[in-house]
Amino acid sequence: MHQEHHINVTKTSRYFTLGDINSKVKQVWFVCHGYGQLASHFLRNFQALNNGHILVVAPEALSRFYLETPDRRVGATWMTREDRLNEIEDYINFLDQLADHIFSRIERMDVKISVLGFSQGTATVCRWATRGKIKPDHLILWAGRMPPELDLAKLRPLFEEIELSVVVGKEDKYATPEIIAEEEARLKEYNIPYQFITFEGGHQMNADVLKQLAER
Repeated sequence: MHQEHHINVTKTSRYFTLGDINSKVKQVWFVCHGYGQLASHFLRNFQALNNGHILVVAPEALSRFYLETPDRRVGATWMTREDRLNEIEDYINFLDQLADHIFSRIERMDVKISVLGFSQGTATVCRWATRGKIKPDHLILWAGRMPPELDLAKLRPLFEEIELSVVVGKEDKYATPEIIAEEEARLKEYNIPYQFITFEGGHQMNADVLKQLAER
């Protein structure tokens, strides 16, 4: 009879940045891409924030694969249902280590931290913000939902200290009115304070909304 085993290994992870790491930085944004994306491509959406005072850090999910495209383009995923719990622990540890690395060069207390997740990345940043070492000032869920296992009753004190924004395009085919209503009902049930932002567009980023969020 076969048995499943696990060992911890060292893995090289990568991330990309937009903006310089220096004393002028007033905001640090950690931005987590969606399913099948790469961090370098995703980071292009944040050019509107490249103003000399914002550092955008885009970690790349640990599992890459070939997409079913003619050119066999490569994408990455934060997790699958296979060995799910260990994959979650791995990416939380990765993001914790990345934050430690960034804040070894920037004084944490001198900057505002925004953590943004897009699509699949929303569950990633929710788990990181609630289970990892980091405590963001602003959590932005863009075109995605909180993971179902979060105990919002217990987490309500945390979300009273973190500004929460939910962003969705009005033509997002993955964010139907029913899904949006369910998510809002869940937040309201547990009295989680949040702001809901919509824009003209689909399952995509929006530069004007990003600038609006950065100016808050």
